Amino acid sequence: MLIGIPKEIKDHEYRVGAIPSYVRILIDQGHKVIVETGAATKIGFTDEMYKAAGAKIVDSAKDVYEAEMIIKVKEPQESEYSLLKENQILFCYLHLAPDMPQAKALISSKCVAIAYETVVDSMGQLPLLIPMSEIAGRVAIQAGATALQMANGGKGVLLGGIPGVRPGRVVVIGGGIVGTEALRMSLGLHADVTVIDINVNRLRQLEDLYAPALKTLYSSPVALESAIKQADLVIGAVLIPGKKAPKLVTRAMVQMMEPGSVIVDVAIDQGGCIETSRPTTHSSPTYVEEKVIHYCVTNMPGACARTGSEGLNNATLPYALKLANLGYRKALMQDPGFIPGLNACQGHITHPDVAHDLGLAYVPPSEILLNK
Repeated sequence: MLIGIPKEIKDHEYRVGAIPSYVRILIDQGHKVIVETGAATKIGFTDEMYKAAGAKIVDSAKDVYEAEMIIKVKEPQESEYSLLKENQILFCYLHLAPDMPQAKALISSKCVAIAYETVVDSMGQLPLLIPMSEIAGRVAIQAGATALQMANGGKGVLLGGIPGVRPGRVVVIGGGIVGTEALRMSLGLHADVTVIDINVNRLRQLEDLYAPALKTLYSSPVALESAIKQADLVIGAVLIPGKKAPKLVTRAMVQMMEPGSVIVDVAIDQGGCIETSRPTTHSSPTYVEEKVIHYCVTNMPGACARTGSEGLNNATLPYALKLANLGYRKALMQDPGFIPGLNACQGHITHPDVAHDLGLAYVPPSEILLNK
């Protein structure tokens, strides 16, 4: 199979779909790989390293998109829509539920769009999302702590405090991978940390691991309101795979926070879980709404692009090999957990939650995969 690795063009996105060692494995298994020039130069992987791995370097994205399969990191941007082709495999993050323009482009192209974030493993986890969630949870605390500084418009609270002065109060909404990494980082800084979730078993697990330093609360409007009112930093870490994030934090709750407090909405790539959130970029990461600083960058792990690329590649390589070696039909049919990754195919939306949230018709993947 001819596989293309484009250069990411989203704002300050320097991750890459395949690093040279990944490319070498694909080539050793008989595939051809073309890489857009400069695809990973910013993170230390030069064109020469890709050539040494056996790849061919091409001058433009247009050249890369001649490939049968495109492996990248972020969803195609508007300028890339026209490059997509019928039956071409697109393997990357899509986050389609809040993104109608992208959904229409995928439908129009009739490509085979497989989303990292909805692939499931045998344990019901999201193996291709986990490494980026780990990074995002940690970056969220770094970004939040920085935003709290006076020079950045914050209220001047040090998360760890000092002897004789209370530490910063961090509220983490959601106890999944993002939330766990965020609370771990916060506890490591000696902050006063509360995690809120609707899963009592998960709260019990977190309490077993991190009590008594960690406080746990069962999610309800009253609990959210009380915790957020006192918070210096709120981390939105809610995820329903494939669906828009629910708006758990209302504008009225945000209005209760002290001026200069900070919100980091990690769920923003699925629409955000806070009513006052809107997407931002690494070039302009924050804005002030209701006197509260909001950090809502849609590709937070891109801030640590070298770590992110290597971690993502470790997770995606086995799946990419299945697609390249077997073709998408056999690869998906042989792995029940891979099938939910198929979000759009041959002009149809093939993930039920994506279709529901976009208000579009849903076609079960089986109808396409079994119809040759």
